Amino acid sequence: MAFNLKGRSYLKISDFSQREMLYLLDLARDLKRAKYAHSEQPALTGKDICLIFEKTSTRTRCAFEVAAHDQGAHITYLDPSGSQIGHKESMKDTARVLGRMFDAIEFRGAGQEMVEELSDYAGVPVYNGLTDDWHPTQMLADILTMVEHTDKPRSEIAYAFLGDARNNMGNSLLMLGAIMGCDVRMVAPKKNQNHKEVVEMAKARAAETGARITITDDIGKGVKGVDFVHTDVWVSMGEPAKVWESRIKLLKPYQVNKALLKKTGNPNVKFMHCLPAFHNTDTKVGKEIFEKFGLSEMEVTDEVFESPANIAFEQAENRMHTIKAILVATLAG
Repeated sequence: MAFNLKGRSYLKISDFSQREMLYLLDLARDLKRAKYAHSEQPALTGKDICLIFEKTSTRTRCAFEVAAHDQGAHITYLDPSGSQIGHKESMKDTARVLGRMFDAIEFRGAGQEMVEELSDYAGVPVYNGLTDDWHPTQMLADILTMVEHTDKPRSEIAYAFLGDARNNMGNSLLMLGAIMGCDVRMVAPKKNQNHKEVVEMAKARAAETGARITITDDIGKGVKGVDFVHTDVWVSMGEPAKVWESRIKLLKPYQVNKALLKKTGNPNVKFMHCLPAFHNTDTKVGKEIFEKFGLSEMEVTDEVFESPANIAFEQAENRMHTIKAILVATLAG
């Protein structure tokens, strides 16, 4: 199976078909094996890639940089203080400048419309490293990690997401399951469930792939029999601090703890998180939350996070391998 994805952008999870996603997964596995075997062959020598980060990052930035360097490409990193985007120059004008200097551009920021406009005017592949609506590069890493940690066929994989399903991870995991033909459960309070238009998009894909979609606020029903439990932070990057109190009250019942994992009925269930995770008070935010609300663990308990069930670090590593596959597929040659 081979596809010509050269020149394609990746702005949201629905940009690629199931067959194209499967091709990227095969390529990611090949590249991962080659890196482990020290037999990797650079396919992007001489390519220049610009990384634009309006929002801070650890995994996305490092994954893009290491993937590019492994394949022989050069990286230029722009943070909010390192460019005129939005201050003295529009995204449209920026796109038409950077597209003449770089072979591809990655963007991580708030508005989906920003990365869409960048793609419209740059004339080169553009990759969404995260917006408020979508987190598409994370999804390839997530499905690769799930495939690696189960003996089930892909179409029999069942996974649940617990928390605020309206955010980029909730939207993207719903669409991922729909595209890949999985049994996907979105488990959230009614007011935090995926928006209607996202659900309709997912159901349309599910009708093509045979995916099973469950959207519920019933935790027991939502997690029963799943192979993987996903969660994310309860307050997304860029949201005001004042929402913490109401969000904690709303989502505390959806915390991933040992009791919740037992509800799956699967002794081999695995825990996944795109990270960072607030599972203790070892961070500045963790300390502040504890001081204000007396809560030392939020979306996941430390007991679960430090248990063998946690495969979030394998998931984080797979960001690099899958992003490398996207770069090679869209830029090589």
